[in-house]
Amino acid sequence: MPELISIENQKKLYIKGATKVKSSTASFAVIETAESTININGSELEVVKLDLENKEVVIAGNISQLKFLNNSPKQSFLKRIFK
Repeated sequence: MPELISIENQKKLYIKGATKVKSSTASFAVIETAESTININGSELEVVKLDLENKEVVIAGNISQLKFLNNSPKQSFLKRIFK
């Protein structure tokens, strides 16, 4: 399932395709999907919906930044050199 991300007025973040909530505090959250890891910065953040069976997460609060990190497996040094 591809990930689908929607932000409503910088107050509510909807993520479809979530596989894991790695961390969540009032100012930072880390959500994992099959394709990437999403780091969320803000204030008064709260996970208001967590349904991993349907792969849905909703986070409310003052969302100021999203950062996406690719989950692709790291290649060894030699494989990168000898492509």
